[in-house]
Amino acid sequence: MTPDRPSRQPVHTLYGGANLFTPGICRKLGRIALRALEDHGPFPGISEDVAARVKLKLETEPIEDYRIDFEDGYGDRSTDDEDLHAESSAIALADCMRDSLLPPFIGIRIKPLDDEHRPRAVRTLELFLSTLLDRTGGELPPNFVVTLPKLTGPHNTAALADLFDLLEIQHALPAGTLKFEFLVETPPAVASLTAILDAARGRATGAHLGAYDYMASIGIPATAQNLLHPACDFVRNHMQMAYSARGVFLADGATNLMPIGSRDDVHRGWQMHFRDVRNSLSNGFYQGWDLHPAQLVSRYAAVHSFFRADFTSVAARLRNFQEKFARATLTGTVFDDAATIRGLVAYLDRAIDCAAISKSEIPTLV
Repeated sequence: MTPDRPSRQPVHTLYGGANLFTPGICRKLGRIALRALEDHGPFPGISEDVAARVKLKLETEPIEDYRIDFEDGYGDRSTDDEDLHAESSAIALADCMRDSLLPPFIGIRIKPLDDEHRPRAVRTLELFLSTLLDRTGGELPPNFVVTLPKLTGPHNTAALADLFDLLEIQHALPAGTLKFEFLVETPPAVASLTAILDAARGRATGAHLGAYDYMASIGIPATAQNLLHPACDFVRNHMQMAYSARGVFLADGATNLMPIGSRDDVHRGWQMHFRDVRNSLSNGFYQGWDLHPAQLVSRYAAVHSFFRADFTSVAARLRNFQEKFARATLTGTVFDDAATIRGLVAYLDRAIDCAAISKSEIPTLV
């Protein structure tokens, strides 16, 4: 069963502790990113056109996807504290809905559904949803998703799907309303990717690489861990093989060197993040994690420069294909058939979604 999912995929997911979530958090993080750009810019190695688009993106839609975090970005707290934050973050999210402050995508990350954390994860999710739905009259935000970390097999996704069944009945939500994404960050998960998705029963919309947990679990020292490590390539390739045409978005991990400190430190963090994002894009992972608002600068610099680098030639190839009545065509030295054309259309759709290009730049094309 293929899950319903939005046609647009966000280019990133930014995580923040649930204790810090307020209605204005996305605007605040956008201002922090703009200040980093003003204090330490210009961003090295990009064109003036891309730089202008990055600045405009930070001013108008700095966050595409935000995850209210009750796991690694939140930590272990007392029962009373997590109860309080489950309710307060839900109230803040309801206020976002009321005041039109939502990013395009939003959700929460709960603790794992292992024996140790399951009661807390379930309690947090129930408190959050009951508080949110009570404040909104039973309405969820658009593109709302629950993130499930550290799963070790299909029993975890089956358990969350079962819980969603009960919560939908409890809150009078239409069947299938609640969706989740999951993190691939343990060897048992990598070994059972297909079964994990099957057990989700159509509720899974995304699979994210948990790079550092995975590398640590197979003994790679912290000093050698990075997104370009061959171990990450191994997992990404297996995710693509297992989930191709299965109706789920794939997302890469985070760059853990933060662009903070001196100008040299910020540029070093930006350049590593830019490198990692461009590598992800080149390998078919169009979404990734961000951990700090200053990474929004390098995220959009990488994404916009990637899409703008080739969009003129992509547009020409599509136009040529249309003019030849959808027969296989040759544009310059590049041969195109129906399969490559589908890829080119998807490329342009993604570029338009993230504002790297505008529809007006592709006249009479689609």
